[in-house]
Amino acid sequence: MFYGLNNFIKKKILPKRLFYRSLIIVAAPMILLQIIITVVFFDSLWIKANKGMTRSLVSEVQTMFDIYKSGDKSDQKMIIDLYNKNFDFGVFHIKNEPLPKVKTERWYSPLDRSLRRDLKSTFGSSYWVDTTQYKELVELRLKYKNDILQIFFPKEKVAPSAVRIFALWITVPGLFLIFIAIIFLKNQTKPIVNLANAAERFGKGDYLKEFRPSGAKEIRQAAYEFERMRKRITVHLNQRSEMLSGISHDLRTPLTRLKLQLSLLKQQDLAKKMSDDIEEMERMLNEYLEFARYQKNEDTELINMNYVIEDITKKYESGKISLSLEKISEINIRPNSIRRCLTNLIDNALTYGKKAEIFTKMTANNMIILIDDNGPGIPENEYKNVLKPFYRIDKSRGQNKSGVGLGLSIANDIIRSHGGSIALEKSPINGLRVKVSLPY
Repeated sequence: MFYGLNNFIKKKILPKRLFYRSLIIVAAPMILLQIIITVVFFDSLWIKANKGMTRSLVSEVQTMFDIYKSGDKSDQKMIIDLYNKNFDFGVFHIKNEPLPKVKTERWYSPLDRSLRRDLKSTFGSSYWVDTTQYKELVELRLKYKNDILQIFFPKEKVAPSAVRIFALWITVPGLFLIFIAIIFLKNQTKPIVNLANAAERFGKGDYLKEFRPSGAKEIRQAAYEFERMRKRITVHLNQRSEMLSGISHDLRTPLTRLKLQLSLLKQQDLAKKMSDDIEEMERMLNEYLEFARYQKNEDTELINMNYVIEDITKKYESGKISLSLEKISEINIRPNSIRRCLTNLIDNALTYGKKAEIFTKMTANNMIILIDDNGPGIPENEYKNVLKPFYRIDKSRGQNKSGVGLGLSIANDIIRSHGGSIALEKSPINGLRVKVSLPY
């Protein structure tokens, strides 16, 4: 039960990003402390002070009302004048008017509750009070025979003015501290975000010109280790490229000598067969070199894939390729590598089929390219194998076709280096469908 609840909180309630989780860790105790202080203040200080001030006010009103009832008209006028002058009251005698029947008390207001409680215990139901009509005054009406004694007094007599100051002091510093915490956390999480972005770019095959570690000691150490790993991998790839360049130079020279010697042979049938074998070896060597050479450092560019596809298909005969390209967003790609990938896929489609259909569309996180052909297709159990280097299916795709089995493998490596994937499916036109997914 607790395990499921813990997973629910982590997956559904807690934010996913480190910055917001850290902000909750910093801000939640501060907000909780302010709530506790506020509750304690209102309960032990403000409410008690409000009760004391209300009792004192009601006692003053009761004293004035008792003297007013027992005096004659001259005494009543003197009492009204004294209270108006010395107690900051506004007292008026209204003749022949009943108490209003409309209640204006606010049930949620501590001021109204405190006044209602003390006035009811003192005057019973012979009073009417209004705290909402005037911003700074409270109106109280007391029933006196058939008349009304109307009394105005400031709200500050029953509501401590320190509440606003307290609310200001507890809110503004709290917001200021949270603002400082946000700036601090931004600076602390920024190096982690930079490291994650650099790792993502490097994983997609982007060339990182320079990466500077920053942040706390632990984050800088992780960044330094990532940079060292990146350099080791880059050195390894460069060494492989240099080794393949050396192999190219060393192997082409003896193959050229063999060609010259074969041209001097009198047995032309034998020379023709051997020459074909040498040409196949050269083709295999060239494709193998290109298979590793495409990984050279190439900067990414923000490009619309529809323009790339339209440009590539211009070199093919009209009528063999039909395009159905939806409106898509620009994505970051290495243009030369993507061109080589799509060229390989389109060449495969037209080599084993008579026509090809190309579609593009956007999903929530990926851009999809579909390339269909009407060739013999590939058995479903061979989908994974044909993506391996030098693997060929002679039964279904034709043994007499040119190529050494590197086209799909090179295309797959290029797409994977961009963080995408290639999937093979049955085509609606009875051939092979190649589904290319690229993130954006």
